[in-house]
Amino acid sequence: MKLYSYFRSSAAYRVRIALNLKNVDHELVPVNLLKSEQEGEAYLGKNPQGLLPAVETEQGVLAQSLAILEWLDETTEQAPLLSGDAWQRAQIRNLAYAIAVDIHPINNLRVLKYLSNELGVSDEQKTKWYQDWITTGFDKVEQLLGDTQFCYGDKPSLADVCLVPQVFNALRFKVPMDNYPKIMAIYQHCNTLKAFADAAPEQQIDAQ
Repeated sequence: MKLYSYFRSSAAYRVRIALNLKNVDHELVPVNLLKSEQEGEAYLGKNPQGLLPAVETEQGVLAQSLAILEWLDETTEQAPLLSGDAWQRAQIRNLAYAIAVDIHPINNLRVLKYLSNELGVSDEQKTKWYQDWITTGFDKVEQLLGDTQFCYGDKPSLADVCLVPQVFNALRFKVPMDNYPKIMAIYQHCNTLKAFADAAPEQQIDAQ
C-alpha cells in the first residue's frame, strides 16, 4: 500500500495515525502541496480530486481521509476506530465529524490560498480567519467531551485520529488553548502513544 501524503496535511496526518495504530505496512509517498504537485498530471492520474491524502492499493486508489479511515477499519481487525454498539459508534462519529467536516474544510490550504490570492486578504486577516473558525469549533467540541484520556471510551478512536491533527494546526496558528483543557489533555495523552508520535508532521520524511 502507498500513502500519498504531505507532512502538514491534517487529513493525511489522520491516515498516518490510523495506519500506525493498525500496524499496516505502507510506503509513504510525499506530495508537496506548496509546490502544487497535487495538481500535476502524475498525481491527478491517480486521484482526480487533486487532494491529499490518497491510498493506492491492489484494488485501486481511494481518497478522502474519512473514507480511507472507515475502509481501514472495515478491513483490519486491530485497533478498531469505531467500536461499541450503534449509539457509541454514532457518538464517535459525531465528534470526528465536528472536526473533520465542520472545522477543517474552511481552514485547509486551498481556502487559505483563495483568501490570499483571489480576495487579497492580508496574512494577519487570514490568520484571524483561521483562529476564529478553530475557536468556534473547539468551543463546541470541548462541551461534547468527558473527563477521559480519549475522546470517547478508553482507547483511541476515529475522533482522536481527527482531533490530534486539528490541535496541532491550532497550536501552529497560535490559537489560544486555555479554554480547552479537555481537548489539550486528550491531545497530550495521545501524543504519548507511539502511533500518534510517529505520525506527527515533524517526524515525516518530507518535513521542512
